[in-house]
Amino acid sequence: MTPELVLPFAGEEPAFAARPVWCGRGSTVIGRTSIGVQAWLGDDSVIRGDGHDIVVGDRFWLGARSTLHIAHDVYPCIVGDRVTVGRNAVVHACTIGDDGVIEDDCVVLDGSVVGDGVLIEAGSTVYPRTTLPGGFAYAGSPARPVRPLAPGELAERAERLREAAAQDLPRPPGDALALEPGVFVARTARLHGRIALEPGSGVFFGCDLAAEVGPIVVGAGSNVQDNTVIRTRGSGLVIEREVTIGHNVHLGDGRIGARSLVGMGAVLAPDTIVGPDVLVAAGTATDPGQELESGWLWGGRPARRIGRLDGERRAMMQRTIEQYGAYGRTYRKAQDGPA
Repeated sequence: MTPELVLPFAGEEPAFAARPVWCGRGSTVIGRTSIGVQAWLGDDSVIRGDGHDIVVGDRFWLGARSTLHIAHDVYPCIVGDRVTVGRNAVVHACTIGDDGVIEDDCVVLDGSVVGDGVLIEAGSTVYPRTTLPGGFAYAGSPARPVRPLAPGELAERAERLREAAAQDLPRPPGDALALEPGVFVARTARLHGRIALEPGSGVFFGCDLAAEVGPIVVGAGSNVQDNTVIRTRGSGLVIEREVTIGHNVHLGDGRIGARSLVGMGAVLAPDTIVGPDVLVAAGTATDPGQELESGWLWGGRPARRIGRLDGERRAMMQRTIEQYGAYGRTYRKAQDGPA
């Protein structure tokens, strides 16, 4: 089987050593990506090698709604042999050794090096440029060693993750939307209900946006990255202009202020209000109704102020907006042809 969506990037096509054993519905593989033999790609999984290389070894298993990505022109994503990644995980611009297990809802961040034979327990966040030596189980945010691995533990954990895939339920196709010029919606994204996408915005691969009660508004120039899930059950969600919503974020009703960035794997509880010019760190979780004050970096579970936004962080946030605008233009042309 082949992925549901295979796209080139900058003229480069993905390379498969052999046809994957399984590719789920909505699975996407893009660009500068090389995948070894006996790969298993779950429903709505995304492997996106657009600004650098992704190299994946043999017998790789990727859970539903999980994302592999790179840091544009900075870090590749390298994954060894016999690696198992659970559901709703993000493996981002890092190196993963052989025989690793990364459980559900984990985030592994840029420049990290994970050794051979490592277990990263569910819900953990590996901070940027961290090294995790082999032979240990790691947990927490940031992920820290909690114990040496017992004999056979890695194989048992991997099998448990693979068995859980049988419980995943398919999601229905999205509604047809009339799109403003310059808007990008990935073919594998699903959008349901009252959703407004303003000019220059983008909704990327595997996203699932459902305006079940209140509307969802995505402001001009904003991007909602791969495998993010949004559910409104009250007043709705407004994402203002030039906002970045990272990979595998979960959002409900509330508001995200202009020029803010919500990091990968964050979970914002219903009625969270994010002020303008806020950076929400990867893996952060908020309490219901929490307000994140403008001009700060917020992180933790529950979110707390960590430090003032400095010029370097603001510049990174602006570069991300520009980069994702360029990605959206490229992918719109690749999947739909010239406008």
